[in-house]
Amino acid sequence: MKYEPHEYQSYATQYIEEHPVSAIFLDMGLGKTVLTLTAINNLIYDEFAVNKVLVVAPLRVARDTWPAEIRKWDHLRNLTYTVAVGTEAERKAALWQNADVTIINRENIPWLIEQSGVHFHWDMLVIDELSSFKSWKAKRFKSLRTVRPFIKRIVGLTGTPSSNGLMDLFSEFRLLDKGERLGKYITGYRDNYFRPVGYGPYAHSYILLPGAEQRIYDKISDITISMKSSDYLHLPDLVLNNVEVSMSKDERELYDTLAKEMVVSLQGTEIDAMNAAVLSGKLAQMANGAIYDENKDIIHIHDRKLDALEDLIEAANGKPVLIAYWFKHDLARIKERFPVRELKSSQDIQDWNAGYIPIAVIHPASAGHGLNLQSGGSTLIWFGLTWSLELYQQTNARLYRQGQTETVVIHHIITKGTVDEDIQQALESKNTTQTALINAVKKVIR
Repeated sequence: MKYEPHEYQSYATQYIEEHPVSAIFLDMGLGKTVLTLTAINNLIYDEFAVNKVLVVAPLRVARDTWPAEIRKWDHLRNLTYTVAVGTEAERKAALWQNADVTIINRENIPWLIEQSGVHFHWDMLVIDELSSFKSWKAKRFKSLRTVRPFIKRIVGLTGTPSSNGLMDLFSEFRLLDKGERLGKYITGYRDNYFRPVGYGPYAHSYILLPGAEQRIYDKISDITISMKSSDYLHLPDLVLNNVEVSMSKDERELYDTLAKEMVVSLQGTEIDAMNAAVLSGKLAQMANGAIYDENKDIIHIHDRKLDALEDLIEAANGKPVLIAYWFKHDLARIKERFPVRELKSSQDIQDWNAGYIPIAVIHPASAGHGLNLQSGGSTLIWFGLTWSLELYQQTNARLYRQGQTETVVIHHIITKGTVDEDIQQALESKNTTQTALINAVKKVIR
């Protein structure tokens, strides 16, 4: 297929070529994969600036999306690639192919660097979903940091750079510029831009110092571009719809007891929440209609959300429906009620996009990044929400993205008066910082 880039894509490609270190914050659906591959192709074959490129991505994106994009476009026909996923033997075989581009999933980065026995010979690194390197304690971050001095060019791609606040940016930019802009140590970054809530070992969170937000943006602006899809794409309408359900009086009493006492007896089994984090998860389970006991057995609470889901599927009148679930017992109960198919393999994704799957289910953690599902349908139902703004936005963007031709409808099934409402409010409040960051470094092409 002939590649005819949008003006913003040409701009981003040129930016990557002109900046040895670049952070490309592109909103979902703007085609960051193909514009990055175009830059890679130019840097290898036109400018002779790099020899070998390592692409690090989420597993399914590494396995499916990047190879599919290379095969899709005519101008990339000379670009050779290999995909280092699967068993250790399969990964090693891929690494010895000496391709222009080596694509690997992020979980295998420590193995690649520390255990594979392959000399790190890549002089350009592309991190797809830079936000997955937001933890400076993670092994994948530490492993990449050890080889960072050998990398001449690095690109960080993401649409959600700070889904949990600006603290996320430290590790991301520590990898990109080796600490030049935001510092080499997390303690220094905190001291310069944040104030702890609490003292000493009791500090449990940090808030920005006055003026710190703008100072951070100023520090990273020379290597960062950000673009929102609403500025460049004429997407179809997006409809967000909350479908509220209510517990019965008895069900509500059980929920309230657990919320207040952190313990409740269900069907002769005591459900105990040891701390606030565990309590939040158990309350979310109850809001969805079931809960795990200490042996991981499922205790049924109600079917309110399943009933609402049935109504929504019926209202779709035969149009394909994609269901996002969070807990495993959600999936089990959905499967009991409806003839669904999980989107797990490459074939599943192809069949969905071909229109062969009327009801599909997907977990945000495995499908939040990079998958193109817009050809298969335009209706997404959140059976249970996630606290992660990043996974929420990315999952929505599997349907609401470039190439979608129909109005996208996203339903949230919310149990009234429960933690569901708190999660939704948290997602909205976190988006304030996310939007501020995006807007602060946004480049408008005129």
